[in-house]
Amino acid sequence: MWRVVAAAVLWGTAGTAGLLITADPISVAAARLVIGGLVLAMLARGTRIELRPGLILAALAVAAYQLCYFAAVSRTGVAVGTVVAIGSGPVFTGLLSWLLHGQKPSRRWAAATAAAIAGCAALLLGAGGDQAVAGDRAAEDLVGILLALLGGLIYAFYAVMAARHIGAGADSNAVMGVMFGGAAVVMLPILMWTGPGWMAEPKSLLGALYLGLGTTALAYFLYGKGLRTTPVATAATLALAEPAVAALLGLLVLHESLTALSVGGLLLLGASLVAVALPERRSREEPRAEAGVSGQRAG
Repeated sequence: MWRVVAAAVLWGTAGTAGLLITADPISVAAARLVIGGLVLAMLARGTRIELRPGLILAALAVAAYQLCYFAAVSRTGVAVGTVVAIGSGPVFTGLLSWLLHGQKPSRRWAAATAAAIAGCAALLLGAGGDQAVAGDRAAEDLVGILLALLGGLIYAFYAVMAARHIGAGADSNAVMGVMFGGAAVVMLPILMWTGPGWMAEPKSLLGALYLGLGTTALAYFLYGKGLRTTPVATAATLALAEPAVAALLGLLVLHESLTALSVGGLLLLGASLVAVALPERRSREEPRAEAGVSGQRAG
């Protein structure tokens, strides 16, 4: 599980790293996926994997998630859009694992995930303060909220597809290489259309390289390895460490202040992540849970 948490820590640094860049957010997201996707595709060289429709759709989903997320936050505001998109991911992941593969989440997972989502909401809304409520549309724009929910569902889909193939014995590097290499191909025209000229500035180039190499390539390399031994629903909940890391960096590096609501959300989120990470005791009647989505031991 430590690999999943390490990936979430890297994701949590993306916001702070993004402050190095002054460019259109969609262009930054495209550059991040192009750089990270190409590296992950290179790491997959020499490995074999069958290009099934589910994996190809997952590659398209990786690109679609970025577009849905930025479209959502442009309508609802960053705080609300992030809460809905990130917070709904574990719920959709657990439901998809249950409906598609018969992996019913445990009661403890459900309780810990609910607590983590509540903590995430308190943390981001408390930190967002006035931004979360500035203007009526921030909380009321139904289109933005639906786009954020769609983003959470898309994230859950490609996470479940990745875990399914890895659990069935596919090499994790190959799975991530196909998914993110394919997403890089999709996002390259968007990067060209929005204009990559901002990367000529050294500080912006450094930020783009860190976003692509650190928060994408290295993070998803670790996440793929983690999916070999961690159920995908649990991994999605552990990934909620991302906003906690982002808030701590804002406090320590950017010297931002945290409200009492944010502190309470941070503590609740931390406690719920510890709860979901601890091994569960199984009753004699309950079948032993397997790590992979496919029901096979991944190794």
